[in-house]
Amino acid sequence: MRWRPSLRAAIVLTVAAVSLVTTAAMALTTYQLQAGSARERFTASAQAAFDSDAQQAHQFLVRGAGFESAVGGVAEYMRARLGLTWALVNFTPTSGPVSTAEDGRYVPVAGTGGSFAGQLPVSEVDAARDRRGSVRYTADTPDGPQLVIVGEVEPGLLLAEFYNARSIDRELAGLRDRLAVVAAVIALLGGALGVLAARAVQRRVRTAAVAARRFGDGALDTRLPVRGRDELADLAGSFNAMAQRLGESIEQLRLKDRQQRRFVADVAHDLRTPLASMVAAADGLHSPDAADRARSAELLGGQVRRLGALVEDLLEVSRFDAGAAELRPEAVDLEALVADAVQVSAPDADITVRRTGDVALFGDPRRLHTIVRNLVTNAVRHGEAPVTVTVDGTAPDAVRVTVADSGPGLPDELAPVVFDRFVRGDRARSRTEGSGLGLAIAQENARLHGGRLDVRNDDGAVFTLTVPRGEPPLVD
Repeated sequence: MRWRPSLRAAIVLTVAAVSLVTTAAMALTTYQLQAGSARERFTASAQAAFDSDAQQAHQFLVRGAGFESAVGGVAEYMRARLGLTWALVNFTPTSGPVSTAEDGRYVPVAGTGGSFAGQLPVSEVDAARDRRGSVRYTADTPDGPQLVIVGEVEPGLLLAEFYNARSIDRELAGLRDRLAVVAAVIALLGGALGVLAARAVQRRVRTAAVAARRFGDGALDTRLPVRGRDELADLAGSFNAMAQRLGESIEQLRLKDRQQRRFVADVAHDLRTPLASMVAAADGLHSPDAADRARSAELLGGQVRRLGALVEDLLEVSRFDAGAAELRPEAVDLEALVADAVQVSAPDADITVRRTGDVALFGDPRRLHTIVRNLVTNAVRHGEAPVTVTVDGTAPDAVRVTVADSGPGLPDELAPVVFDRFVRGDRARSRTEGSGLGLAIAQENARLHGGRLDVRNDDGAVFTLTVPRGEPPLVD
């Protein structure tokens, strides 16, 4: 099974690996630069010393006298250079003993020790003779690696000096060890910082996970703190926005569920009363008394009409809930429509209709008629005379219809819910008329037009319908 590290382990390992690789690369680069610089300084110093010795040896021969040979004079000068390993190779018979070649190497005629006799390759020495300048190469000896510099002191007489590189190798080894320790320390510090960073990230991720679980368990007010501007802050902001939208949606669903349950209970209650009256009236039709049968028939007819009106209102409400209510706008003279709605809803009531401004608009006349009819009916049934209906067209973009009665007005507890379904005041409950759906249907019709219904108390209940003038309907 493939191992998958946790978030914390992944962050720690990543930071430690990046720190280790970066530090190792820097240490290697630093070592290469330092090693190259140190070797160049060592080589330059050795070359300067060799050039000085070759020149001084030549001057020594020039100033000196009584030397048996040039080889002897140079050897005498070099013996005074304490601590330096050297050798002489001679190819001129007049300068002293002549070197011979054995196994591809020249045998020195003088020097500090025989151990270096095999460290003078023919190719390197001949290159120095041909160039008439110094040649450098590295030789492995029992004393460690040596930098060998070969050059002519006199024609045919070559000096070879050996510079032990062990000290520079020890210096570079120490540098290498120090860089390794620094790399290890930085890698450990990177791992420690990775642990701290992982702990901070893991804490914020764990907080988000806990918040998600709480939200899933029903705590809809759960929110994440938004700190900084990094990706986790964006995540917290997105979570909060999602939680806000989901919380609002769930609250709306809960509200709809409560409304649906209350709606079913209210429908059952409102249907039970007319049905019970209809059953009693139907039983009365079997009475031998003609007067009783007439009263029963009249009661039965009234309850059937009431039941029919309730069913029509319920069907209209169901269309609003299903989003199937259609708006069929056309040009409407709102003054004439209001006058007709008043006549239909309260033909015997003393209602004053007033008009100001231009009251023409584009809307659905059937739905506007329903709104005005329900408002007037509500004012006549639950308010007191006189009732005044005002059609105000003075605004450029909307028309208002105000229905005001002279009754006691709405109770404070009823005003916030007056447009809810099946909401009726105490006075309305004492009467048999009405289902409590009229104002709810009026509100839905107003919203369908893009308008609204408002209510206030001003020496009675005052309902105001505000409807936009609308746009002419498109003609196919």
